[in-house]
Amino acid sequence: MGMRVETSNWPLPVGGQRFITPPRLRRLLARHPLSTGCYPLAIGFYPEAAGHQMRRLQPDDHLLIYCRSGSGWLEVANGRFEVAAGDLLLLPKDAPHAYGADLHNPWTIYWVHFDGSLSEDFLRLLGAQTLRRIGVQPRLIGDFEALLGLQRQGLNILPFIHAAHRLQAMISSLAVLPARVNLKSGRVLDIEAVQAVMRAHLHGSLNLDELAAQFKLSRFHFAKTYRALTGHAPIQDFIQLKMALACRLLDRGDAEVRQVAEQLGYDDPYYFSRLFRKVVGMAPSHYRALHQG
Repeated sequence: MGMRVETSNWPLPVGGQRFITPPRLRRLLARHPLSTGCYPLAIGFYPEAAGHQMRRLQPDDHLLIYCRSGSGWLEVANGRFEVAAGDLLLLPKDAPHAYGADLHNPWTIYWVHFDGSLSEDFLRLLGAQTLRRIGVQPRLIGDFEALLGLQRQGLNILPFIHAAHRLQAMISSLAVLPARVNLKSGRVLDIEAVQAVMRAHLHGSLNLDELAAQFKLSRFHFAKTYRALTGHAPIQDFIQLKMALACRLLDRGDAEVRQVAEQLGYDDPYYFSRLFRKVVGMAPSHYRALHQG
């Protein structure tokens, strides 16, 4: 672990903030069992960052940048991208990159450099996309502001351990944000909208062709796009949602397994039980027995 964090030397404007975790505390965070997995190295907020740009050829830490307003640009191995308000940049360790504010409409950004033995695992939760269009996220802004509060906490290790947990929670919360993508047709495929259709059919059946037709896409294009955004096949997620409802129905304890299967649109209770066991890890009757003690 290097003692220097490679941040820009861009001069802070009024309202700007930049805080680098002191080396002594970085060493403690790297060793402490409650923070060693993922901890902040530097945190910042650059408002209307005219002239801000940075190039890192061999970064030795991970970096998240969230564009709150304005615009900018990003260059990575697979091309150059325009960055707009609501975009999140995921820049992993060892991956060369460059970025900067737009000349005419400079961005306002939050950023955090981080490292740790589990930091790559946390990044993997967010998928392989370098740029994610997540839109305006007040909770995320609040998370960054909370991390920036470190600079008012003194240099005791305890607030930094707490900040490490805030950072981990922030990254994992980003992983469950509904994903969306702009299609070549100009339309948007919104995973939240897809799953709303799934929830509307939890008491019946829904196949891939029917789902794709709802969003005017071919079966192949829909499935490929959905998997790219979520990491899962769409019907796999539909079954997961049905089994979550099955758990809720079984928790009530007043319906037979056969009746629960029927409520979820399964004519064959044995097929339902096999699906339930595959997803939940036990038979429906055993699951219900857990809640009757």
